[in-house]
Amino acid sequence: MFEMIMAGGWFMWPILLCSVASLAIIGERLWSLQRKNILPAALLTQVQRWLEQNQLDTTHLTALRNSSPLGKILAAGLINRNHPREIILEAIEYAGRHTIPELNRYLRTLGSIAAIAPFLGLFGTVVGMIEMFSGIGEHGVGDPGIIAHGIAVALINTAGGLAVAIPSLLFYRYFRGRVYDLAIEMEEEAMLLVEILQGRRERG
Repeated sequence: MFEMIMAGGWFMWPILLCSVASLAIIGERLWSLQRKNILPAALLTQVQRWLEQNQLDTTHLTALRNSSPLGKILAAGLINRNHPREIILEAIEYAGRHTIPELNRYLRTLGSIAAIAPFLGLFGTVVGMIEMFSGIGEHGVGDPGIIAHGIAVALINTAGGLAVAIPSLLFYRYFRGRVYDLAIEMEEEAMLLVEILQGRRERG
């Protein structure tokens, strides 16, 4: 692998850096976007228990806010639980607008890598072809090594760019869909909380 990178020339180094960044983002997002980290199981049930037992004090609200993105949204609604429904919904929506960008963290960078990597490979390909034709112009077509080297540089850079771009694009789209699904679930949980606070739903 190292020999292939060296054979591709210095154009492979930006592609290699993109691959390292892409792997780091993919690993971090796979860990961070686990459902247990975003929507802890039975969190709403725990909140209902605090409400029933009149234990929803500042300590519990702080713990809830720091527990997860869903906890931050629920805490925003609970802080305003004594206000009208419109105020509660506004507080929840405001918290949601600040929570979703946290779920999308680094995804813009991952999408940029997916878009840039093929162009980096193409740039290396073009330079490799230029070197090949320059060598042919200087030494003629009698030396097949010049042609082979130029073609090798071109193909290695093309393959490197695609090898980084394809998985980056796949995971970028996967994570975008994952964030959308989690956002929908958090909205549903928040609406259940509003109904509970308004006395329209019993704990289940």
